[in-house]
Amino acid sequence: MRAMVLERIGEPLQAVERPLPEPLAGEIRLRVEACAVCRTDLHVVDGDLPQPKLPLVPGHEIVGIVEAVGSGVDRARIGRRAGVPWLGHTCQSCFYCRSNAENLCDDPLFTGYTRDGGFATDVIADANYAFDLDPDGDPVSLAPLLCAGLIGWRSLKRAGDGRRIGIYGFGAAAHIIAQICVWQGRQVYAFTRPEDAAAQRFALDLGALWVGGSAELPPEPLDAAIIFAPVGSLVPAALKVVRKGGRVVCGGIHMSDIPAMPYAVLWGEREVVSIANLTRQDAREFFAIAAEAGVKTHTIVYPLEEANRALADLRAGRLSGAAVLVP
Repeated sequence: MRAMVLERIGEPLQAVERPLPEPLAGEIRLRVEACAVCRTDLHVVDGDLPQPKLPLVPGHEIVGIVEAVGSGVDRARIGRRAGVPWLGHTCQSCFYCRSNAENLCDDPLFTGYTRDGGFATDVIADANYAFDLDPDGDPVSLAPLLCAGLIGWRSLKRAGDGRRIGIYGFGAAAHIIAQICVWQGRQVYAFTRPEDAAAQRFALDLGALWVGGSAELPPEPLDAAIIFAPVGSLVPAALKVVRKGGRVVCGGIHMSDIPAMPYAVLWGEREVVSIANLTRQDAREFFAIAAEAGVKTHTIVYPLEEANRALADLRAGRLSGAAVLVP
């Protein structure tokens, strides 16, 4: 098998040949059709997230065909299309797992971080954390749903039922969840870097009611705001645009430090909450809703061997939509 491997933090991924792995008990092996590139992958390779497994194959938005199964796995899954997300395994015994909060598991494994991921031609996954996908779907279009879509959906749920939703950072997750908002009859207010006219046009094309720079005030107070950009200074900015009782949701796994701010910005029963990982229930909900809403992902395809270029384009903000690697 071929794989793009992170040998050391901060260095480019290396193209390597590895023996084809065999699934152990409870595991499956997939032939990778597509793997989307997520900002979390940047946080892993750049060292923002501590103690990744090294050497490591990144990638956690995986679509592939099941080609082998380990003991205890239904052999009927062979030949089916499946998706593998960020949450790769949980202990099922800690307080959080027993409380229907497996996203907060005390002893988890994460795809493309603490176990090898999908920047490869083949990948091993826990069968219980791989989801059956539409056999007739386009694997490139499906791949961003496995994290950008799932985390966006969990973020939107935490934002509540308000009608006016602000979104900071109009990338892969935002472009998916904006479509869900419009389908639900909500109003989308998109906040981007002031100079990013392309992102603002992209947001308007997807149905945003208003677009502006991240420091601008929208024409009316918002019910909630979701921050996908990993920029801590956006937290007080978002608090200033939500109404009393409104909520700011931090949707990323990593964010720069939140600056000191006057208490008055938070006062009025405003809330700040974070999103951590996902649950399998999130996936069951989201895939059904995405299909019903007719979500269309916007993708830029890169060959597997150009994973470093895809990461660089994401890091530099040159993408509208999601980068997807195809072996």
